[in-house]
Formats: sequence, structure tokens, C-alpha cells
Amino acid sequence: MSFRLSQPVGFAVAGLAMTGLMVGAAAPSPLYPVYQQLWGFSSFTLTVIFAVYVVALLGTLLTIGSLADHIGRRPMLIGGLLLLAAAMVIFAHADGVGALLIARIVQGVATGAITGAVSALILDLQPSPHVGSVVTGGAPGIGLALGAALAGGLVQHAPAPREFVFWVLLGSYVLLALAAVFAPEEQRRRPGARVIRTAIRPSVGVAPAARSTFVAWAPALAATWALGGLYLSLGSSAVSRLLGVTDHFVVGLVLASFFAPAGLVLLVIRAVPQRFRRALGLASLGSGVVVTIVGVLLSSSVVYVLGSMVAGIGFGVTFQAAVAAIGAVTPATGRAQTFAATYVLGYTAFSIPAVVAGLAAQDWGLRPTLVGYGVLDVALVLAAAVLAVRAARRAAAAVPVCPSALVTASTNN
Repeated sequence: MSFRLSQPVGFAVAGLAMTGLMVGAAAPSPLYPVYQQLWGFSSFTLTVIFAVYVVALLGTLLTIGSLADHIGRRPMLIGGLLLLAAAMVIFAHADGVGALLIARIVQGVATGAITGAVSALILDLQPSPHVGSVVTGGAPGIGLALGAALAGGLVQHAPAPREFVFWVLLGSYVLLALAAVFAPEEQRRRPGARVIRTAIRPSVGVAPAARSTFVAWAPALAATWALGGLYLSLGSSAVSRLLGVTDHFVVGLVLASFFAPAGLVLLVIRAVPQRFRRALGLASLGSGVVVTIVGVLLSSSVVYVLGSMVAGIGFGVTFQAAVAAIGAVTPATGRAQTFAATYVLGYTAFSIPAVVAGLAAQDWGLRPTLVGYGVLDVALVLAAAVLAVRAARRAAAAVPVCPSALVTASTNN
């Protein structure tokens, strides 16, 4: 019998893998101003470099995103981590825009191959639904914060500033791939070729039992990920050009001020009942964006960071609540497919608005673009709030009235 890690250790490996995905996704962001200065490309080109990662990721999710439900979580995780390691090599040797585009595409394919599998593996090995939803909801924020801060610090203070962070990530991904070889997983029957062909046809789907919940959460997911896309694409330019921050490490920390609260808040969110988290998340997200807009208009780093932290709390709470709600109604056999669809929605909101913003920044300027982006994100939050109110009313109307209560009421009358 081959050696396997215990379930708690396997769960930890899966959580670290998901966090590592996001560390790598954020790592290039503090370097974008450096690349722009070296190679002289525009804000639009910057957002294209950012977006090709998402296009590759989405294409992979739409084709092999649910393959882990058939061949197993572990093979998808190992292959994706090794491909991520290859992307880090390309980043480290990048000498122009073309190399950056290739690195981002390879990174996107690897992330797309892993995302559905690692989300499903976390839920398979979770010690409890609460812990599982905290990890799947919190890992993106913590990983993005670590990636931004780590890259910013190494760019500013380490030798070989444009390469060192990618060598660090290369080693991390190889170690995680080795650990994943021994991760526990339920045995599956070997699928036939017809099953594999069907699974890799470009498609996106949600398990029937989860569809109404998925639709209800869609605007909230779009609002959170659209804001994250703005920070990772134009965030570094905004901090350096509009707020006057020139230290790359500080730029990374300002970006982390949004993503870190998104992950850390989930360590204490258990004190808030699940039914109140949607309202808390949306209120924090919307108010944080408003404060951030004020910071951009005033060119105030303090106000901008404060708004980012509040919005980050909203990101974390909203995403965790969405993952918990969708995961609770999704059967195990449809988890990889459903979470792949969840990330398709999230990454679409993550990329397309950012590319449009990059194009708009060339014609209208960076400050008006950021303000307009913020206003649109607040509109999405308001739409999500309306859906939440309607869902609450439907749930209240569906609660049966206790017969004894009717008797008591008629007696009192």
C-alpha cells in the first residue's frame, strides 16, 4: 500500500496550493511599473498582459476545469503546479512584452487546471464545512496580499530584483507538487475515453441543485472580483502616479492593504452568524469603494489605504459567504464543475473590466478612470443587495406558520 498523508496534512497541502496560486497571480503586479519604465509600454498594454492570464485561465477552466471529477484531484493538482513552475522560469528570464505575455499565458493555463481540482480537494478533506469555506474563501485574499508584498519587498531590496521572486515561487511550486503526490484521495474508477472527451468539451455548468444559489450570488461575486482585478492591473500605477509612492515595497504593501483583510477577516468571521454575513460583506465592500474613490480624488494615501482595508473586508466576507452557500447545496460529484463555473464568473469580472479601464485610462486619464470604475463597482454591490433582500423575503415567505401560533393568535383576537 502506497504512502499517503493524513487527512489534516492533505487538507493543509491543498490550502497552501490554493494560496500559492494567488501568490503567483499577484507577484508580477508590483513589477509592472518597472517593466513599463524598462520597455515603454502603455497602460492598455499593461492590462492586456494582465488579461491574457485570465483568458488562458478561463479557456482551461472551460475545457478541463471539471476533469478532476473524473480522473481525480491529485493528477490535476500535480500537473498544474509543475506547469506553474515552468511559468516562473519564463518570468525570470523575460526580456520584453512578448516574454511576459507567454509567461502569463502559461501561468493562466496552469491556474485554470488547478482551480477546480484544489477547491474540490479542500472540500473533500475539510475537517468541517466552516473550516473548508474559510480556507477556500480566505486563501485568495491572503495569497494575493502575500504575492504583492513579497514581490514589492524583493524588487526594492533583494539582489536580481526582477528575477528573485520568481525563483522563490519556482521552488515553492515544486515542493507543493511533491507533497501533492502523497495527498489522500478517494479511489475512482478509471474513466473511459468517451467520458474524457465529453469532459474536455468547452463548457461551463453548475450542478442543478446549486443553480438558483449560484445565480443569486452572481452580482456579489462579480463586484468582488472586478475590484480585485483593478488592484492587480492598474493598482500599482495608481499608487505610484496618483499617490506619489515610489518605494516598490510600499506599493506592494498598499496593494496588500486590500487583499490581506480579505483573508484575515475570515479568521474571526465565525462570530458573525451566516445569515448576517451577506449584508456585512456587501456593506463593507460598497462603503470601502466609496472611501477609496475619495482617496483617489484627494490624492490621499491614508484615505486610499483605509478604503482599501474596508473594501478588502467586504471582499473576504462576501466571497466566503458565496463559497459557503454554493458549496452547501452542491453534491460531491459536481464540486469541481461548479467551482470551475464560479471561478469562470469571478475571473471574467476580474479581467474584462480591467482591460476596458486600461483602454479608458489612455483617453480619459488614470484618475477619472478609477473613479468611474469605482462607481460601477458600487452599482454592482447595490444590485447584489437587492437580490439579497429578495432572497430573504422569499425565504421568510416559505417558512410555514406554526398551527399553535395561529390558535394563540385567534384566541387573543
